[in-house]
Amino acid sequence: MFKKRYSRPGAAPATLHAAPDAAAAVVIKLMEYGPHGCEERILSSVADLPDCRGAEDEKIRWIEFNGLGDVAALRELGQKFNLHPLALEDVLNVGQRPKLEAYAGHLFIVAQMIYHDAERTLCGEQVSIFVCGNFLISIQEDAETDVFDPVRQRIRVGGGNIRTMKPDYLAYALLDAIVDHGFPVLEEIGEALQEIEDTVLTAPGKETIGELHSLKRTLMQLRRFVWPERDVVNSLLHGDSEFVHPQTKIYLRDLYDHTVQIMDLIEAYRDVATSLMDMYLSSVGLRTNEIMRVLTVISSIFIPLTFLAGVYGMNFKHMPELETSWGYPVFWVLIIVIAVGQLIFFRRKKWL
Repeated sequence: MFKKRYSRPGAAPATLHAAPDAAAAVVIKLMEYGPHGCEERILSSVADLPDCRGAEDEKIRWIEFNGLGDVAALRELGQKFNLHPLALEDVLNVGQRPKLEAYAGHLFIVAQMIYHDAERTLCGEQVSIFVCGNFLISIQEDAETDVFDPVRQRIRVGGGNIRTMKPDYLAYALLDAIVDHGFPVLEEIGEALQEIEDTVLTAPGKETIGELHSLKRTLMQLRRFVWPERDVVNSLLHGDSEFVHPQTKIYLRDLYDHTVQIMDLIEAYRDVATSLMDMYLSSVGLRTNEIMRVLTVISSIFIPLTFLAGVYGMNFKHMPELETSWGYPVFWVLIIVIAVGQLIFFRRKKWL
């Protein structure tokens, strides 16, 4: 679900290398907004971006840099806005643990975004966020899919406080969208666990154990990234960064509660998955025991019958029963009586 890339072994710090599977095309979007309006543009290059480091107007500028295949464009972006080279290296080495780092002149946030694509496949993607002054830069791997459409719509229509707040509130809104998209994902996992539980109780099979392993791996990956995201929100909430204003921390408290709820759900579902695994093994063992019990009963019934058949199958001449006309039917009556008697005995003992 989540991809992981590392720097080349032995490479110097802050060395930027494009990933082989990264898309070469980069899509750059600019959204400028304020209390009185919003303007959106798609730019052809980093050079077309406004130099907003020293801008004193009240407009907030959200720069979306989507695509990691053009290292030169990313390096140019870093030079234009004085982004630290180590932070840019973390942008390219996706699969980073969510974290918060303060550099001179800007705040750097790494988050892991989970969502369902058009085919309802669970996907994961790294989102890197730079906050400074009156601008925010978000960098994503894919230009086509993200979870930020509700945030964009709120900016367009002026919903809530987003147009009147600083870029730190926009960073909160993006993190809130990332965290809240974990709830529908976990809801589907919960429904899948419920279906597996019904299957385990009725007709467990090899497919069931495969689905359980897949869900447990997914929950482990989610826990790996949601847990540090909670630490990131906690650092934003209780830190003394100049980029996070007191009025935004009220909303960060609510976001922190959401991360705690996500973690509680993940831990609960992990326990359920583990319990279902134990239940599956117990169910399979119980079914095996039932089969062995039936086979044992059948074998026990045939033991005396086989003994009688073996004795009278020796055909010794001094056996008087072999010379009588009633020997054969008596033999079958004896066998039937023994078999029925054993069945009644096993039934009374509740072995059947």
